[in-house]
Amino acid sequence: MRFSFFHLMPWTDLAAPPDDWPVGNAAFDPMRGKELYDRYLDTMAYAEQCGFDWVGCNEHHFSPYGLMANCNLIGAALAQRTSRIKLAMLGNLVPLLNPIRVAEEYAMLDVMSGGRLVAGMIRGVPHEYVAYNIDPGESRERLREAAALIVKCWTATEPFRWDGRFFQYPSISIWPKPLQQPHPPILMSASNEESAEFAAEHRAMIGMTLIAELGIAQGIIGTYRTALRAQGIEATPAHVLLSYNTCIADSDAEAREQLSAGLRYFHGFLMKPIRKAQNRVIESSKFFADAQHGERFSKRLATLNQRSIEEMIEAGSVLCGSPETVVRQMRRIRDALGNGWFNLNFKIGNIPDAVVRHGMELFRDRVLPEASTF
Repeated sequence: MRFSFFHLMPWTDLAAPPDDWPVGNAAFDPMRGKELYDRYLDTMAYAEQCGFDWVGCNEHHFSPYGLMANCNLIGAALAQRTSRIKLAMLGNLVPLLNPIRVAEEYAMLDVMSGGRLVAGMIRGVPHEYVAYNIDPGESRERLREAAALIVKCWTATEPFRWDGRFFQYPSISIWPKPLQQPHPPILMSASNEESAEFAAEHRAMIGMTLIAELGIAQGIIGTYRTALRAQGIEATPAHVLLSYNTCIADSDAEAREQLSAGLRYFHGFLMKPIRKAQNRVIESSKFFADAQHGERFSKRLATLNQRSIEEMIEAGSVLCGSPETVVRQMRRIRDALGNGWFNLNFKIGNIPDAVVRHGMELFRDRVLPEASTF
């Protein structure tokens, strides 16, 4: 079992829940923002000392949910603050971006870090397309074309022309090329069967979030394994990364108390406007293959919002407790889903950074020695 430390870089100082999305930025204080960036970067770099294999960054827009509008900027800062840990960009929302720019920035990160990049090619969530004024119904095909173009940018040895449906360039030859050859490892999200098949088609690792039920996740992973086998590859545990909101404390009671408080801010303040935006986009677009997929996505968000901590633990949706309890929870999930990676987010909502740090140290000292042997 291997581990990734993930951070959303949330804004923690909202006095009242935002009413709608995009969220007005009048409450943003730049000096407070600098303080948070400094603290968050220190925490992410500290993951290397706590034994994590990866440190994960992401991309979101127009919301205090996360202050990481460009994960590559954070990755570049971390490349200078760390020496061993892999930099997992989880990642660029490539259907919304210029694929050549993504290929160039990823190549830069890989060279600057000495070959430590994990290249996330992420489709994103519905409302992000509204932010960049792109039709959500085009998301899947945009991702398909962008991913192919990025890989060709990395692997072509002579200038080439690209005449696609969404992207057209007369002549391309990027400098630098990635250090890892033929290219850095690629990870794609797999929140449903369609996404799982898509990731397998591209021979990518999969990352799963919003795990509401272990049984549902089993089905998606099974679809991925079957589709990857059709590509001539037998999936191993190392192909599957599962993302979890995590709170590790000295006792189960303390962990549940801290996670409950953090989730109240997360769902009540940070996620409230995003849920509204996502539901509007789902109702009016073809982001999902059909209405049933969109309805399942909305229900999954609602379910995770409404459950108690105890119900989340029972469903396998969070990791929460003392180190010994969390090890048991990880073992149960691993036995059910066969994953080789856990991607752990300790900064849920406004959980204090001191609690995050202590949880990371408990992970290093009392969880990692046990869980790494699974």
